[in-house]
Amino acid sequence: MSTSVTRPDTVRRLQAVGAAVAIAAGTLVAAAPAAQAARPGAQCTTPQLKAGWYGDNQARLQQLIDAYGKCSPHRTGRNKPVAVFDWDNTVVKNDVGDATMYWLLRNGKIRQPAKGDWTTTSRYLTQAAAKALAEACGTLAKPGAPLPTGTPGGVGCADELNAVYGTAATRSAAPAFAGWDHRTIEPAYAWLPQLMQGWTAREIRGFAAAAQSENLAAPVDAKQQVGSTTATGWVRYYDQQKDLINGLQKAGFDVWISSASPQPVVEVWAKGVGVDPSHVIGIRNTTTDGGKFTSHLQGCGSVKDGEDTMITYVDGKRCWINKQVFGVRGAAAEKVQPAARRQVFAAGDSDTDVTFLRDATALRLVVNRNKNELMCRAYDNSDGKWIVNPMFIQPKKQKAAAYPCATTGFTGRDGTPGPVLRGDTSVIPDQTDTVF
Repeated sequence: MSTSVTRPDTVRRLQAVGAAVAIAAGTLVAAAPAAQAARPGAQCTTPQLKAGWYGDNQARLQQLIDAYGKCSPHRTGRNKPVAVFDWDNTVVKNDVGDATMYWLLRNGKIRQPAKGDWTTTSRYLTQAAAKALAEACGTLAKPGAPLPTGTPGGVGCADELNAVYGTAATRSAAPAFAGWDHRTIEPAYAWLPQLMQGWTAREIRGFAAAAQSENLAAPVDAKQQVGSTTATGWVRYYDQQKDLINGLQKAGFDVWISSASPQPVVEVWAKGVGVDPSHVIGIRNTTTDGGKFTSHLQGCGSVKDGEDTMITYVDGKRCWINKQVFGVRGAAAEKVQPAARRQVFAAGDSDTDVTFLRDATALRLVVNRNKNELMCRAYDNSDGKWIVNPMFIQPKKQKAAAYPCATTGFTGRDGTPGPVLRGDTSVIPDQTDTVF
């Protein structure tokens, strides 16, 4: 029987008591009027966020900090509210997993799988994809040895790997993955850490740091050569998100990152916004006794290590947050927890973030990248806790057509599209894009 257990060190992270904040008309209202309240015998100053936000988003975020921060007279010293951010395209522009994958290909750091059998790299890889990879890469290196994908002779192998990773299809357009639960894993995302087999976490952090240096130094809109094609070659931190994270930390929030990029990669990047590696939850590999990554992934909830079916993706993000942040173990980690054991704030940009955003009890920040289910829920705003902000760098233009919330905005476990439902099972009507 699965049970829900709270670690002793998790008590500090439980949310501020309900008396601290009233939720009225979708707006956080502090119980005390003073943002800079002082406890007897001590002076307390609430961090103030910088400008650069859309509409009243800065004010809404500031109200969150005022109401739940350490200066609130209604928050006890032991309560530490939790804030959770997605990473790629939420805290940074572009994708650090992609940046690392391109670096691995350019520098020949992906290993030939055991016996040249590519199905050992993912339980979801199709035979068509395994055959295409074997034909493109099979004679270039011995099993376990790095493939020379950064050399002229390895261009075809690099192109096939990049196609399977980036498009979930082979170069000949055959589906590369099949049979996965669309609410707990994305095989192409999971494939990147699985391709890191044979390296240690320390070595991968070194690879990620090298890719980070290149992508931060490259000009905006820079491209890089990967195999015979070009790919995005730059990444930038969002100043507004960096300021928000810093403000939340100064106000006494427990800030975490939850990402569907590999754990060591996000650890490297998260340091740039002051988040310690211990507060990063990425896709996590199992390891050998010597500390080398295997092609299998750690499990969560009812999923055992090595089963490769539950990563930090949609419902999987809920599970991993419940497990790592709140100490919930077993199948209970896959379930919605009581309000006192959930994050008060969450930020994301994609349908992959929907579940952990919905779990946030006070405020949910959405960076608008025109993702159907997420924008349906954010614009519907049925409980008044959603705020939407355009992308901070190169924001998207207004989506011309309405979001298809009432018909195909939701993706089921088997990949079948359907209507987006509210918590009471009513259908969300199609929504117009208004924040861009």
